[in-house]
Amino acid sequence: MRLPSSFKPLFWSYHLPLIDPEKDKERVIVNTINYGNWEHWQWLFKHYGVKKIKKIIEEIPASEFRKRALKLIFLLLKIKKVKYATRGAKIRAEKSI
Repeated sequence: MRLPSSFKPLFWSYHLPLIDPEKDKERVIVNTINYGNWEHWQWLFKHYGVKKIKKIIEEIPASEFRKRALKLIFLLLKIKKVKYATRGAKIRAEKSI
């Protein structure tokens, strides 16, 4: 499965055909929440489901999201907590893997 071509503006720094919606689901969710419109969000909910999206968001550091987008997704999904870490800490952790 591939992302619809309408997602291209959300992944301007990626080669869209190489993005795997399952393998890269964290990046897909973050970019869609931060930069997507309502149609993108609908695809996200239809493809992954509310429970899966909520679980993934709770594991992603809040610094990955734009503040306004994070507030909106908190309201829509009734998320009460999110992982807090600086972006630098996340990058260092990924490099050490």
